[in-house]
Amino acid sequence: MRQGGEAMVAKDRLTLERIDGWRWKIPRTGAMRTDGMIYAGEKMLDAIRQDQAMDQVANVACLPGIVGYSMAMPDIHWGYGFPIGGVAAFSMDDGIVSPGGVGYDINCGVRLMTTHLRAREVGAEKIRDLVTALFRNIPSGVGSSRKDFKLTEAELDKVLLKGAQWAVSKGFGDAADLERIEEGGCIPWADPKEVSAKARDRGRSQLGTLGSGNHFVEIGVVDEIYDPATAEVFGLFQGQLTVFVHTGSRGLGHQVCDDFIRILLKSSQKYGIDLPDKQLCCAPVGSAEGRSYLGAMGAAANFAFANRQMIGHWVRETFEQFFGTSSERLGLALLYDVCHNMAKIEEHSWHGERRKLCVHRKGATRAFAAGHEAVPAVYRSVGQPVLIPGDMGRYSYVLVGTPRAMEETFGSTCHGAGRVLSRHQAVKSAKGRSVVKEMEERGIFVLGASKATLVEEMPEAYKDVSDVVEVVAQAGISRPVARLRPLGVMKG
Repeated sequence: MRQGGEAMVAKDRLTLERIDGWRWKIPRTGAMRTDGMIYAGEKMLDAIRQDQAMDQVANVACLPGIVGYSMAMPDIHWGYGFPIGGVAAFSMDDGIVSPGGVGYDINCGVRLMTTHLRAREVGAEKIRDLVTALFRNIPSGVGSSRKDFKLTEAELDKVLLKGAQWAVSKGFGDAADLERIEEGGCIPWADPKEVSAKARDRGRSQLGTLGSGNHFVEIGVVDEIYDPATAEVFGLFQGQLTVFVHTGSRGLGHQVCDDFIRILLKSSQKYGIDLPDKQLCCAPVGSAEGRSYLGAMGAAANFAFANRQMIGHWVRETFEQFFGTSSERLGLALLYDVCHNMAKIEEHSWHGERRKLCVHRKGATRAFAAGHEAVPAVYRSVGQPVLIPGDMGRYSYVLVGTPRAMEETFGSTCHGAGRVLSRHQAVKSAKGRSVVKEMEERGIFVLGASKATLVEEMPEAYKDVSDVVEVVAQAGISRPVARLRPLGVMKG
């Protein structure tokens, strides 16, 4: 087994072949079992080449049982094991499952809530006060916890087993929400007994909290409609006030990943899997270790579903208190909730054959097309909503899944803007500047648990999400429906 970061495929042997303006192939070489495919615009390539992410795409292509390309979306950047933006599918017969293909923040995801309110009628001053109210009601920041809400061991088991369904059963939202959450807000193969005591301890007080880093609650406005017919099905209109929530499985998911990296490093040796990088430690999908990881990962994913459901409930409560009326009168409703960091067992057509596969999406979003049974009935005529948040100073997008994504990327697309500066680089770049003031000059009120987080999350730390969305739209793996502009942002 090769050790940490030593690529099996030498970097100087990797080349990029242009397929078209939006697809770039890394031809199979050395121990690669398949080609790599990067979705990117030409102006993105220099940054991609400077990062180790291109090597990581090639390394993933070396793993056993891979089906189709080792892929990366245009928000690609270096990650642990897989690149962030990485997508790879593996056979259930001879393929693997890898924590590095999921990431530390299991089921880090996004939900979008819509209202009947028009942003111009609410006004900037009220947006500022509304963000402040949300900040009071939703704990955020490193290690944030709820002091008014404690889980017993038995209740935590139910959260890990039922996800958002548990939250709804406890009065956090209503049953109508569940249809508009990926997988109905519950991963059915979750196994709470696979979650360690340490992971449980880390998560027990964090349910219903935002966390830190790039997690946020954002009040925005729909400022452009690209596909009026689909926007109408999604309940979107020009000038509409919206709310994004972005968070995941908190310390519990992080610990699950940490636990299983150690376990699967041993499994890789046990099953004779030659790793190009030890961060790609894995186990056969059907092995005892593979099933254990999937069970724990599913449980962490359910924790994340419950977490976003509870935060969505507190968003509703905050709006009701602030506007002095019911969420029904405000039209405050869930449009959709999507996962980012997941490995899921799905059926796909591949070379004319229906196959059950383990699809890893790390910093990537599911994007199923119209007619697919996994798309909520209310959206099945147009396709799955795809939610793409940008940085706090520019735009976010609502896209829709396409048939080409089903044929080409196992129903996958990008997940956001993608970092171009590390947190350290962002802090260095922002020296002597006031990020809060700069955002105010753009008409955006930002409030963070710490000044450091706001600096680390400044817009220049990310690619322009419009460039990312252009790539997936031109490649045909998702279609733009609407663009949203931030008005007020609460950061962890």
